[in-house]
Amino acid sequence: MTANADNPVSFHSPPRVLCADGARSRIAPLCCSLGWRHALVVTDRWFVQHSPALAQLLAALHEAGIATTVFDGGEPDPSTTLVDQATAWVREQGAPPDHLIAWGGGSNIDLAKALSLTIPCTCPVADLVGHTHWPAAPLPLVAVPTTAGTGSEITPGAILVQPGSATKVALMANALRPAVAVIDPELTWSCPPRVTAEAGLDALTHAIESWLTADARDFDTEGDADPGYSGRNELTVMFARQATALGFQHLAAAFERPQDRAARNGMARASLYAAMSYATAGLNAVHGLAYALAGLTHASHGSTNAVLLPYVMDALVDVRRDELADIALLAGAAPGDADALARSAPVRMRDLVRRVGLADNLALCGIQAAQLPRLVADGLAVRRLAKAWPGRRADEAYERIVHNAFLGKLSGCEH
Repeated sequence: MTANADNPVSFHSPPRVLCADGARSRIAPLCCSLGWRHALVVTDRWFVQHSPALAQLLAALHEAGIATTVFDGGEPDPSTTLVDQATAWVREQGAPPDHLIAWGGGSNIDLAKALSLTIPCTCPVADLVGHTHWPAAPLPLVAVPTTAGTGSEITPGAILVQPGSATKVALMANALRPAVAVIDPELTWSCPPRVTAEAGLDALTHAIESWLTADARDFDTEGDADPGYSGRNELTVMFARQATALGFQHLAAAFERPQDRAARNGMARASLYAAMSYATAGLNAVHGLAYALAGLTHASHGSTNAVLLPYVMDALVDVRRDELADIALLAGAAPGDADALARSAPVRMRDLVRRVGLADNLALCGIQAAQLPRLVADGLAVRRLAKAWPGRRADEAYERIVHNAFLGKLSGCEH
């Protein structure tokens, strides 16, 4: 993507981003220097019971004179019900926290983001969804991911399950971006191969989807003066391209050799840079359809992204040919005809999905042909993502994507 004065540049990220082996050791002294004195640590029972690194953080906070309250009820795909229950529990503990520390995967970070808002407010979280002018400002949050994939430590959104809804809902505003993002690759070493694969494909989805999404000049911000997402620009593409290169270079190695330090560091940075891209540029069909697929199958977010990504890429060959040709080169293709390279990029992406053991078509996810129309409709219902589709007629594109993803059909491959 070349410089274009007609395509506006905006960019948002947390005020402080720390990325290094051992970066977690800086959390307690940093919180102390910022004047914070009471932390709510949001995590889950596994980390409380099995993570020496978390125990070390709690000890360091104590030594720094920072009081801590630990909420260990985090769950995969947190619901609005869980947020309200956790908020009530925190209020029962007495003195309110002045900051939060999220420890774990994207689900724990999203839960903490929601709590950073509901604790100072006095209403159920469902009343805050869809709004950006809230009764109180969110509390500052330190986000510490233990997987290399979700990027929630950078983004303005908290994605929640709404009971009774076919798809997920989002709290969304720049005020929800964490105050501090701490990316410590050492924390990902304990991830089992399946988690590494799913998180890594999530990161690659963020990078590629935001690279291919609508340009900022075409993005409908609906009159919001401070939108969380505003379309791709030169800066987001720089991050997306680097993240894509790192993902193709390191994901398979991190999956196959979990103790490979270079691979773990590479994927931590791939996740970070992908988040720096999509946290401004936004996403589109992969995530919209993945949310719908999760509503039908309850499969993990990384796996639903992985199965759909190649087919969304394929649907954009005519619109984003040059970008897809570049992606193919980053994936290891030899230089050649741009059209052929662009069509090979989705094939190479699917090959990587297969290599790390994830499903590569919707039938393998348990989807039946009769469910395809609902999948399309539910995906289109996530309007904030459907409106960012860079091609014409999102409805027709979604239908074609779902059909091909069910059959396992890519234009650059005969089978």
